[in-house]
Amino acid sequence: MKVAVLSFAHVHAAAYLRLLARMPGIEVLGSDPDTDLAAPGEVRGRPLADELGVAYAATYDEVFAWHPDAVIVCSENARHRPLVELAAAHGVDVLCEKPLAASVEDGEAMVAACRAAGVRLAVAFPVRFSPAYAAVKAAVASGEAGQVLTVAGANNGSMPTRSRRWFAEPGLSGGGALMDHTVHIADLLDDLFADARPVEVYAQTNNLLYADEVDVETSGLVSVTYSNGAVATIDCSWSHPRSHHSWGGLELTVVGERATLEMDAFDQKVHGFSERRGSGTELPFGVDLDERMLGAFLHGPGEDGMDVADGEGGLRTLRVVAAGYASARGGVPVPVPVG
Repeated sequence: MKVAVLSFAHVHAAAYLRLLARMPGIEVLGSDPDTDLAAPGEVRGRPLADELGVAYAATYDEVFAWHPDAVIVCSENARHRPLVELAAAHGVDVLCEKPLAASVEDGEAMVAACRAAGVRLAVAFPVRFSPAYAAVKAAVASGEAGQVLTVAGANNGSMPTRSRRWFAEPGLSGGGALMDHTVHIADLLDDLFADARPVEVYAQTNNLLYADEVDVETSGLVSVTYSNGAVATIDCSWSHPRSHHSWGGLELTVVGERATLEMDAFDQKVHGFSERRGSGTELPFGVDLDERMLGAFLHGPGEDGMDVADGEGGLRTLRVVAAGYASARGGVPVPVPVG
């Protein structure tokens, strides 16, 4: 199977290239011609491909002349649409980094293009492949937890601009922390609630954290009301300090009528302190969620039945984000349009 990674703009591109390169039966090709907006010190393009030991194509035309079976889009958010539409025009299945797009309009066009071309559009939400989430989902699906009343989620992280500057440039990212870190938990709830859909969003954001570094929002709290009556809150802040032992995390508390379920998607680690680095350190021992996600995209769902999020699901989470921005601007709850 031939798989290409289009653009190395996203921080996850390198991890995908490494994972694909070691998967049996996979030929991998990387291409990152649009490095014009890379900040000084960001390793991208051919140097990154050489560092990872993967084949490199100088243009996207070369990629599609190679006839890939699937592509993974890792460009800046605002550049997702042209690459997804390019893949659809060549009849190639595509896994797109999250969020689906920088705007709902672009997301709708991407879904429509892939539907018209008859190709698969998936969105990179690896947290749904967490064993911790699988346990939460099983308890809700079986009725053991009872009807879900409220959910409190936190997807906090470090300032992503320290790896890729474009995350805080709205013309490329679509926003700041609300755009970057709302969608993971919104996707989990989209899957957890099955047929229930978000109906209203109330959000507040600010720039108190790292105001001296960026102009976009760096903190946010998003409240989402669902059609089943459940209310969820999502802390989407870039609140981890430089000294934090990890880049980020995702925690979820699901309160049901008969049980309260708690999960930490990234806590399968041994934590300690490194005298050499003078800071906290961690040694992960759990499953690789990116690897599970890539496996499901390329080969179908695993033993637990979890599949990658589709384009429609990615569009629903994007509508939650858009409503969140509208609410933060207006100071009032905003309805989520039904797609």
